[in-house]
Amino acid sequence: MTESSTNQADPILTFEGKRYDLNSLPDDLKELVRGMQVADAQLRMHEDTLKVLAVGRQTMARQLNEKLKGVQSL
Repeated sequence: MTESSTNQADPILTFEGKRYDLNSLPDDLKELVRGMQVADAQLRMHEDTLKVLAVGRQTMARQLNEKLKGVQSL
């Protein structure tokens, strides 16, 4: 789902290969579009959070590996 516009007055919704005049859609559909935009933004935010956590975990694993080099294993 994407929303684009050639100018600010005529927003266009592109969904599954079809284009729609966003202003002419019923209010309940506009609300669904807004809900999907919020969901998309939340997904991007959480994906970014997961990437940060993965990098942090990798850093901790490297630190653990370095510190364990001086410890005798069983």
